[in-house]
Amino acid sequence: IELDNKGYVWKDKVYQQLLSEYSISDLTWEHMLDDYLSHFPNHCVPFSNMEYVLRELKNRGIILGMITNGFTDFQWSNIKALGIDEHIDTILVSEQEGIKKPHVDIFLRVLKRLDVKAEETVYVGDHPENDVLGARNAGMHAIWKKDVFWGQNFTDEHAVDDLKELLSSIDRFQKV
Repeated sequence: IELDNKGYVWKDKVYQQLLSEYSISDLTWEHMLDDYLSHFPNHCVPFSNMEYVLRELKNRGIILGMITNGFTDFQWSNIKALGIDEHIDTILVSEQEGIKKPHVDIFLRVLKRLDVKAEETVYVGDHPENDVLGARNAGMHAIWKKDVFWGQNFTDEHAVDDLKELLSSIDRFQKV
């Protein structure tokens, strides 16, 4: 997890380094990457309460969008495996869009596609810079889904440990 920087270093580099560090010669990084791409969607795990919260937000009539950094085919296979696509009104994948978080333009693009204003929007993400600061730089409210991997040096007044907490957090933003 540390070597791949929690998914921010693509697996080709990770596997090349692992094979080198452990002097493994009966596998290739290409074979390992192919295996990863083929099987990861069968093993990806959502945050606790993800489906419940997405369903509840949709029941409240909230428009939902998603921005994810990564390779288009890989991200879509994971999105579908987790059933996220059934709840989200628009999904932007950085490779497909030609721009990635934390760049402000990708946040502005999702706002335009959803036809909503930044100040009416609450963005939720687990990466302090790419998600929280990126969304705020675009004028959105942001909630950090705490992640100990990224959070050693990051604290935020709008943070949740569990996605269920989003329901009351979003209510507070709607009253502001």
